[in-house]
Amino acid sequence: MRNIDHVIVGHDGGAGARTGDVFNPNTGQVQARVQLGTQADLDKAVAAALAAQPGWAATNPQRRARVMFAFKALVEKNMDELAHLLSSEHGKVVADAKGDIQRGLEVIEFACGIPHVLKGEYTQGAGPGIDVYSMRQPLGIGAGITPFNFPAMIPMWMFGVAIACGNAFILKPSERDPSVPVRLAELMREAGAPEGILQVVHGDKEMVDAILDHPAIAAVSFVGSSDIAHYVYRRGVEAGKRVQAMGGAKNHGIVMPDADLDQVVADLSGAAFGSAGERCMALPVVVPVGDKTADALREKLIPAIAALRVGVSTDAEAHYGPVVNAAHKQRVENWIQTGVDEGAELVVDGRGFQLQGHEQGFFIGPSLFDRVTPDMQAYKEEIFGPVLQIVRAPDFETALRLPSDHQYGNGVAIFTRNGHAAREFAARVNVGMVGINVPIPVPVAYHTFGGWKRSAFGDTNQHGMEGVKFWTKVKTITQRWPDGGGTGDSAFIIPTMG
Repeated sequence: MRNIDHVIVGHDGGAGARTGDVFNPNTGQVQARVQLGTQADLDKAVAAALAAQPGWAATNPQRRARVMFAFKALVEKNMDELAHLLSSEHGKVVADAKGDIQRGLEVIEFACGIPHVLKGEYTQGAGPGIDVYSMRQPLGIGAGITPFNFPAMIPMWMFGVAIACGNAFILKPSERDPSVPVRLAELMREAGAPEGILQVVHGDKEMVDAILDHPAIAAVSFVGSSDIAHYVYRRGVEAGKRVQAMGGAKNHGIVMPDADLDQVVADLSGAAFGSAGERCMALPVVVPVGDKTADALREKLIPAIAALRVGVSTDAEAHYGPVVNAAHKQRVENWIQTGVDEGAELVVDGRGFQLQGHEQGFFIGPSLFDRVTPDMQAYKEEIFGPVLQIVRAPDFETALRLPSDHQYGNGVAIFTRNGHAAREFAARVNVGMVGINVPIPVPVAYHTFGGWKRSAFGDTNQHGMEGVKFWTKVKTITQRWPDGGGTGDSAFIIPTMG
């Protein structure tokens, strides 16, 4: 049985007292065991980080950027290996796995430009003979707690910017699919990062709490469910840390009567069901405006869903693969039953799906609900599976209110040919990321990612300049260089009073 160990400087690789099972979602079989760390393991990682970080921070930004360039090249060189490894533990098809890695690499590309974005501000002559300038300095040690659904992208979102800014970083990935984060740490070391700058500790809640409480860890970034995000944010802040905690989502797609329905259906097929719906930017709720639009959309969706191919993660023809484990499969199927019990119309039922030859795999067929209403729990909560819900809206204002009033505010999309409607919607909707004829509005790496309401806790987003701000602190210097030869009896005047 393969053993997945921590990546900690000086760690002897011995088996720990506790381990977790890592499944192959295609077969339902345990394929590896991951070490679940202790406070002692974290302390060892922190000690190594404390030893390495001052020298890394003193390394000039150009040289840190060169490590990022080398890391990018190594990830690209090992793309096939990483993608197959990711697929084997998560279950997403290889093409999706490569997309997972590529979106993370785009943040690494942004981090390659760190010398430019770390430039501070300067004012000459802020007062008599006085100049003022600022600099951005690293926090010290940062930590990331990442979810199972993007085991490459989200870690790179975090550690790419943090390390480029001069911090050391300790990553605690999901124990469900931990192998790719381990390989990324190995590749970062191969790229030239000093030992101790990127380490990986595995664990469950015990390790999460240890990270949140450790006095030497200055900042924590988290992505996961909203309840846990709130817990992480509250506990981390109480411990005096800087915390960004991204939570769950229930993203809506508004379909106006003038939308191109064929394009909408094609977009929904990928956005709702791709990666088995296991992504916080999936589009699980579609809101057609008017019954005529809803009936036409439903008529087109049914055959499109029937055409979706569910297969093993290595099947190049599959649209999506299995979910991550048996517990998650049961959770999704329970939500489908909840929707039925609440009175929604189950148009397509994906429960009971079995793939020939892989009957023990964690597969779920695509499901479609119609006539879902906002009072239903199945609408209010995140299902995180291959389930699409139709919520009918009589008019634009109702459609606008649905995502605006929902507890989550991660992403939203509107499909229309009407520029005025799109502009009005984008300006007024109470959601953090908006797509106009774009079903999954994840911003490019040099912009910033983050939701509103219960989709995010903390006031700083992921990557882009928001990420740089999160992983650095600003120091402002006011300086005066006297001419000499004076009497020394002239009073200093604060620049703002001069």
